[in-house]
Amino acid sequence: MRMPRVASRTPRRALVLTMALGLLAAACGAATPSASAPGASAPVATATPGTTASEAPAASAAPASPSPFATVADLGDWPVYHLDAERTGYSPTFPAFTGSMSAAWSTPLDGAVYGQPLIVHGRAIAATEGDSVYALDPASGATMWRRNLGTPVRLSSLPCGNIDPLGITGTPAYDPATNSVFAVAEVTGPHHVLFALNADSGTVLWSRDVDLPGQDPTTHQQRSAQAVANGYVYIGFGGLAGDCGQYKGKVVGVPTSGRGDTISYVVPVAREGAVWATGGPAIDTAGNLYVSTGNGSSTTTYDGSDSVVQLSPTLQLISRFAPKSWAQDNANDADLGSTSPMLLPGGLVLIVGKSGTAYVLRQGALGGIGGQVSSAYVCGSFGAAARNGNTVFVPCQDGLREIQVMPDGTIAVGWKTSTGAGAPPVVGGGAVWSCNIDNGTLFALDPTTGATLASFAVGKLPHFASPTLWQGQVFIGTLAGVTAVNA
Repeated sequence: MRMPRVASRTPRRALVLTMALGLLAAACGAATPSASAPGASAPVATATPGTTASEAPAASAAPASPSPFATVADLGDWPVYHLDAERTGYSPTFPAFTGSMSAAWSTPLDGAVYGQPLIVHGRAIAATEGDSVYALDPASGATMWRRNLGTPVRLSSLPCGNIDPLGITGTPAYDPATNSVFAVAEVTGPHHVLFALNADSGTVLWSRDVDLPGQDPTTHQQRSAQAVANGYVYIGFGGLAGDCGQYKGKVVGVPTSGRGDTISYVVPVAREGAVWATGGPAIDTAGNLYVSTGNGSSTTTYDGSDSVVQLSPTLQLISRFAPKSWAQDNANDADLGSTSPMLLPGGLVLIVGKSGTAYVLRQGALGGIGGQVSSAYVCGSFGAAARNGNTVFVPCQDGLREIQVMPDGTIAVGWKTSTGAGAPPVVGGGAVWSCNIDNGTLFALDPTTGATLASFAVGKLPHFASPTLWQGQVFIGTLAGVTAVNA
């Protein structure tokens, strides 16, 4: 896996929203800790990694869910990466953008925030490389609760990598059925531990080690966003930046109840094949997962690397696709694993990887080697795209691009921004929102033309930073914490 290189103001809000949030808190019986001032310390609870008898119920039970995945919560919450299980990144409820941005607040936390902030029950949830999960007041940035989950791993103790320290990198996920926020922390050892936190208090409900037997935790990294569906939380793993050591890409599934067996799919490579794209698994309405895999070590026999893979809810292989150029892609580190698959209307799938070629595939029968519906050159892409209908906004190294995927799978390449904004975008309020990682600027772009509507400096950003849209505010994880912008 190789990668490319304040002032405070209260946001506008409707009185009805405030009343609704109050009613919701009362109905849930949630006790909300007192908020502290932005940047000030709040009571810190710590958790010992690993499943204990007090944290996980002893009885074994098969996971159950009334539907493949939970719908987006009421009041416009943002419960998972790019808002929904399909990872569209489109918010139909975000207020119409009026053309200007201003500072709301900026709250320093105990480490960089590589994942996308979530909104759960009217709280902004952020996870840090300091191995902490925070709930912040969206109005002020004040810490409502904080849960430290362990000691992060120093880069000097790892064979390679580019994050120091290494704690929580992948975006957490919220499950309304259990009222749990799930986050995977890399802790001293090292090892990777999945924690289930109560969304209202931050209390650890249970935890479980998610390293598979026989695999070396020092060479594996958890970067992709978690997904919740089918009564499981799904977790993708890849390697460290630099592709050092022996690792194999994998997807792990853990019951959201904390009871029952861990399931897994391991990419059938001799080495590499990372499942590392920041968007994580995309999930269709039947509960099937779609992930991309990175370059593998083989250039002679196809090994499931450089592919789009469709998995069942129990992580059994359904179908997969690889370009005819997979061997050359593996040799040149030009694979499809740098972005997450985008599910499209009409049963189509879009993938754009490092080589720049976009492929359109069919859900359920991805096409094997070279069996795409169509292909076209778009750009070298990293992260996760966003879409509104069949209009897709692709994160490109040289600037965001707009494309249309027609019902027959034909790709029409549209505008390209000249702003340098090429990080994973989201869509809402009549604008496309994306960051220029190099200069730390958030841009609002016209979705029809790509013209700049407004821009705002948000500070130093991690790779693949993606904004969150909620109630006229834009939240972004930074190398220092979380910044909110009024829009």
